[in-house]
Amino acid sequence: MVRAAGARPARGAGAVRAGCGSIPGVPDEPTVAQTGRRRALRWGAPGAVLAVAAAGAVAVLTGEGGSAAPVAAHAAPRFVDDTAAAGIAHRYDGEFEFFVGGGVAAFDCDDDGRADLYFAGGSEPAALYRNRSPLGGELRFTREASPVTDLTSVTGAYPLDIDSDGRVDLAVLRHGPDVLLRGLGDCRFEDAGDRFGLDGGTAWTTAFSATWEGANRLPTLAFGSYLVPGGDTCDDRSRLVRPAPGGDRYGTPVTLSPGACTLSMLFSDWSRSGRRDLRVSNDRHYYGTAGSEQLWRIEPGLPPRPYTEADGWRPLQIWGMGIASQDLTGDGYPEVFLTSQGDNKLQTLDAGPARPAYRDIALRRGVTAQRPFTGGDVLPSTAWHPQFDDVNNDGLLDLFITKGNVEAQTDHAARDPSNLLIGQPDGTFVEGAAAAGIVTFERARGAAVVDLNLDGMLDLVVVHRRTTPTLWRNVGRGDADRPEPMGGWISVRLRQAAPNVDAVGAWAEVRVGGRTLVREVTVGGGHVSGQHGWIHAGLGAADRAEVRVQWPDGELGPWMTVRSGRFVTIERGAAEPLAWQPEDADG
Repeated sequence: MVRAAGARPARGAGAVRAGCGSIPGVPDEPTVAQTGRRRALRWGAPGAVLAVAAAGAVAVLTGEGGSAAPVAAHAAPRFVDDTAAAGIAHRYDGEFEFFVGGGVAAFDCDDDGRADLYFAGGSEPAALYRNRSPLGGELRFTREASPVTDLTSVTGAYPLDIDSDGRVDLAVLRHGPDVLLRGLGDCRFEDAGDRFGLDGGTAWTTAFSATWEGANRLPTLAFGSYLVPGGDTCDDRSRLVRPAPGGDRYGTPVTLSPGACTLSMLFSDWSRSGRRDLRVSNDRHYYGTAGSEQLWRIEPGLPPRPYTEADGWRPLQIWGMGIASQDLTGDGYPEVFLTSQGDNKLQTLDAGPARPAYRDIALRRGVTAQRPFTGGDVLPSTAWHPQFDDVNNDGLLDLFITKGNVEAQTDHAARDPSNLLIGQPDGTFVEGAAAAGIVTFERARGAAVVDLNLDGMLDLVVVHRRTTPTLWRNVGRGDADRPEPMGGWISVRLRQAAPNVDAVGAWAEVRVGGRTLVREVTVGGGHVSGQHGWIHAGLGAADRAEVRVQWPDGELGPWMTVRSGRFVTIERGAAEPLAWQPEDADG
């Protein structure tokens, strides 16, 4: 391709790339001494979870010294394509400004417990679909048309309850002014930018995250900018927005400079210190050698500052697209999965939580996913949205990664199917997409792994560029007419008094047979796609689990027993979970 000297090729062009995002001088894999190190999770209370990692396997121990029961990994579940039956008639379209983006928000906007869907449209209007799926049955949705939600130039959206009124709101990301939509109930919304004093700006926004700092009534918001609109240089206007004094409106945004073409953000308490810092993933296609992946220290009452090498942070340059955070090693600290072009990264703390020094364990764990696993294309992959969850309910986390060429990049795979990596007892992952029946060669973007028909089996929603999204219904080991679960499960949601009624920043522990899964409640990450609602946990053959919550301020709740196959709400201060019973859709 001929271009002016010094000019960068546009996304979608066949630009040659070198390297795979390695860190000079830092080993990609752990040493024997590192794998033998034991790190304790400090909960500030008896019964902490400990983990011992050795030779790639993870044994989980309880604070009382009980050994974890072995877990039998299940095969990939089967999925059936319910797109046509679901009634979704929508697409994410547009030219250069919408080569990236293409998100979906999954959340309950009518209080029936089901996840409704809000799709970004790019140059087409965004679309809200109400979930009418019968319990355990075929997926069905109806369009909820409204000029308030049918916005154009939308790249993605994230649900959260900004004002803690019990109705879910939407942060809508756009090429142009971003919009906060306040939920009014029954899937109705109003533009609440003026109400909250938030200027939507004029940036090309492609990332978002939110958290609560201290006792603030409103959450702290982070918006990530991509390119300067109309140009090919990284926009330096990513911003942190905190509540103004008084707390009911937002103050002047603080610029997160330097910016580096941000495509994903996530507030996370990576050190288990109670402070939620901001992880930022950036696209090196445009920043060249001038940028890097970032971690911003977010101290309540203080200006944000990026961690540097002096703090232990190791520069990493990748084509960063999405972030997924999850404790995979059992030490209580989250690993961070980063999607990119070519090999993806799975980062773990190198020497405990004192310093943000990470090393890559993607190769050992089997999650590099650097090339298509089928279809005959041998060129590097382009990965977008990552999400951890247990799709086969065996008690082991799996990893779904959407894939798809940016537009027509000749140096990257054109036939690039999404991955469904199935977790194994030794901590590795194996490819299961073909066995699951979900192989397609559409250019996927955002996604949601979510139980759409409340049968305890996680379904898949995948947004594609220039074509209809796909809705894959999980039927376990059964078929379309006779779904059959592969293992037990529970679904939990958290509640506390305002502000922050959904307990963003809490940690939920699910203990089954001596093994403990730890999940952080976050808003953000992925690729312009957010979820709000049930926390799902597979139980395998167990008929019950014990659950407890470390609330956002660090208070640790009691262990509660939850039987398999139950939906429950855990309210702060309660001694027992509150059962919730789903009902069939009313239309």
